[in-house]
Amino acid sequence: MDESRRQFIAIGATAAMGALLPRAAGAAGPIPNAAAGSLRLVTYSAGGVAPRIGAVKPSGRIVDLGAAAKAKGVHLAFDPARMVSLIAAGEVAVAQARKLMLEGPDDGPSVADVRLLAPIPDPVRNVYAVGWNYLEHFKEGEAMRLKTAELPEHPVFFTKGVGTVNGPYDPIPYDASVSTAIDWECELAVIIGKRGKNIAEADAMGHVFGYCVINDTTARDLQQKKHGGQWFKGKSLDGHGPMGPWIVAAADVDYRNLHLITRVNGVVKQDASTEQMYFKVPRIIAELSAGLTLEPGDIIATGTPPGVGYARKPPEVLKPGDVMESEIVEIGLIRNTIGGT
Repeated sequence: MDESRRQFIAIGATAAMGALLPRAAGAAGPIPNAAAGSLRLVTYSAGGVAPRIGAVKPSGRIVDLGAAAKAKGVHLAFDPARMVSLIAAGEVAVAQARKLMLEGPDDGPSVADVRLLAPIPDPVRNVYAVGWNYLEHFKEGEAMRLKTAELPEHPVFFTKGVGTVNGPYDPIPYDASVSTAIDWECELAVIIGKRGKNIAEADAMGHVFGYCVINDTTARDLQQKKHGGQWFKGKSLDGHGPMGPWIVAAADVDYRNLHLITRVNGVVKQDASTEQMYFKVPRIIAELSAGLTLEPGDIIATGTPPGVGYARKPPEVLKPGDVMESEIVEIGLIRNTIGGT
């Protein structure tokens, strides 16, 4: 499939999810109103007020959950300033948020007129991540290593430091004295909702709160060459984990067949489906939780499909001013400028 055809399909699929919203401050283009009608939970700030939680109506306007509950005399089961509080409160909180989204006023600010933060802007623990979870990505990595390798019998886990978490439309820091080989990796992020350890694969989905988009932005020169090859350091530079634009409740998304797309300056670089995952979400949760307790608000990046920059011929890297778009059509799109302000 040629690049123009890929972009045509991607744009059409996005538009089918809902009307395009106006441009947000600092965003290079309109925000697709993806997943309209689903429960979309955002952490946002506006007018100098401290960040708070909102639910996005199909119109693209935000219902301030704390203010809406107060107006209706509803006692919330969670702290409306903390997404992790809502996540930990479970089904009761989800039901309250969904009801407020449906019944709340449609006169709140548009998502285009506020600053959307990462849905979980200050995670307590590192972001868990899975390497080589799409067969074609494993093969392209194998080609770069110039040697064959057996397919893994178990998911390969690593973590990204908490400082990597970045907003869905915020700039990605760029420091040429540290790395000049920044690469893209669009991924489905799974948000854990229920505490658990040694979780059986058959029970794993009962521990999922929802999903969002994440880009496992990577400094390849640190990961592969400098300092002897540092996965953690190469994956953990500040701001190298943009995520969002919102969390979509698990009940509203079929994780098994989601369309992932990465564009750099409008050109499609990755185009795949979660159907191609080697280790599916339940297996990932079961293996990660073996002897390791997962907590509400934990973030799991489930691996990237083929099409990353370092495996291209010739290799491609992100440069200051480049615009990286990471989209899961059924969830939403994040857009980040490299080295922007």
